[in-house]
Amino acid sequence: MTFQNKISINGNTFAFEPGETILEVAHRNNIDIPSLCHLKGTTPTGSCQICVVQIAGRPDLATACSTPAENDISVLTESPRVIASRKNTLKTFLASGNHNCAVSDSYGKDWTELQLKVQKDDESKELCPVWGDCRLQDLAYRYQVTGNRERITEFPYKMETVNPFIVRDFSRCILCGRCVKACREIQVNNAIDFNTPEHPSKIIAKDDQALKDSDCVFCGECIQVCPVGALVEKDIRYHVRQWDTRKVRTTCSYCGVGCQMFLHVKDNRIVKVSGVEGVEPNHGSLCVKGRFGFNFVHSQDRLTMPLIKENGKFREASWEEATNLVAEKLKAIKSKNGPDAIGVLTSARVSNEENYIAHKFTRAVLKTNNIDHCARL
Repeated sequence: MTFQNKISINGNTFAFEPGETILEVAHRNNIDIPSLCHLKGTTPTGSCQICVVQIAGRPDLATACSTPAENDISVLTESPRVIASRKNTLKTFLASGNHNCAVSDSYGKDWTELQLKVQKDDESKELCPVWGDCRLQDLAYRYQVTGNRERITEFPYKMETVNPFIVRDFSRCILCGRCVKACREIQVNNAIDFNTPEHPSKIIAKDDQALKDSDCVFCGECIQVCPVGALVEKDIRYHVRQWDTRKVRTTCSYCGVGCQMFLHVKDNRIVKVSGVEGVEPNHGSLCVKGRFGFNFVHSQDRLTMPLIKENGKFREASWEEATNLVAEKLKAIKSKNGPDAIGVLTSARVSNEENYIAHKFTRAVLKTNNIDHCARL
């Protein structure tokens, strides 16, 4: 990095490269400028207006995510004017839909009326499904903002629950566009977009269809980037809270890419999977199998003991008996027909280490290259 370009942020001078935004320079130097719409690696829009900053000598506040850093300008990230603007924006978001978290202007009639309405819409008496894991709520607490709700209105778009993976709650959507950016610019699936570019009021799939009838491949990237409760995993909505789980990092075993992911574990059971952001090779992205294909781990249909078939029926056996029988059968086939008469199928649902052991056994012991894996096993 050259030191020819210098920018002042909160009284400190920092170098920047041409093309960097104010937000990028600030974050690189550990200066926190909050945002709701910014998504790394995508086109900045400044639509949420939360990342506004004050530039000396300019009449209007600027969105840090979309404003290029310029030489010798002076930027304030938390001036009274900036804070006032962020508070007004947050109040607008909180009053825009069913944001029934603990952020409210009072616990009087308006709050009770909102709660009763949301309970009816959600068919749940719980607070927001992402309470404690919501960027909007975090910022509301940070800036001491409460929702100012003068009247409770009926939201025009019904919740979508007709697909097996994702609940789309339009009443909690703040139209930040992060899901659209993730779908179109990161995963390049182009499954969703704003209903109208000029005056968006809804995120829609093709021709305003349900996701199950659209081009959506259910990679779940939209869920991972959603900063509010508009997009939530269907199986855990209202059943699992962030503080109930612990995260365990592991490598996805569905294919050989090696995607890094977090298993969210509650009571020793996997309840959710998310991608590890900022880490190669997937940088947080996952496919539908990696994100949603984990229920087999706790399936009641999984075998817990070896079975040997005799007279058309299976019986339980010890591991020693089962492995000895398999070894005898393999030896007999190899002796009679040669090693290439044997083939080994492994599973994409076991670990890479287990597949490696199977590969070594097949080639070094059985002396054949006939090994493959089946993603459906």
